[in-house]
Amino acid sequence: MSRLSSARSCGPMASPWRRQRMCVLSGDRPAPAALVEISGRGATIRSNLVPEQGANVSLRHPVSGEIAAQVSAIREDGIELVFEAGEESVAFALGAIAADMTLKS
Repeated sequence: MSRLSSARSCGPMASPWRRQRMCVLSGDRPAPAALVEISGRGATIRSNLVPEQGANVSLRHPVSGEIAAQVSAIREDGIELVFEAGEESVAFALGAIAADMTLKS
């Protein structure tokens, strides 16, 4: 498989060059979380903590800070979070993407 076709199959946020920093999902208790996808409108994460659909939670990224979110869906591939759309959510998403892409191994 060529490098280009490999990059296309990784999904909307992932790339073969992207590194991940561990996030913290806080609901009833804090738990580690990994970003799968992120945008200014929300994120998909993987975590051992599985809050109920509709629960209010917060997501903390080590560089982007913390953002309030609501659990919109629980799926096999992750937990979908919705952010209140605005400058704060766009800045959070861009910060997380940039930080993960520039993480030194």
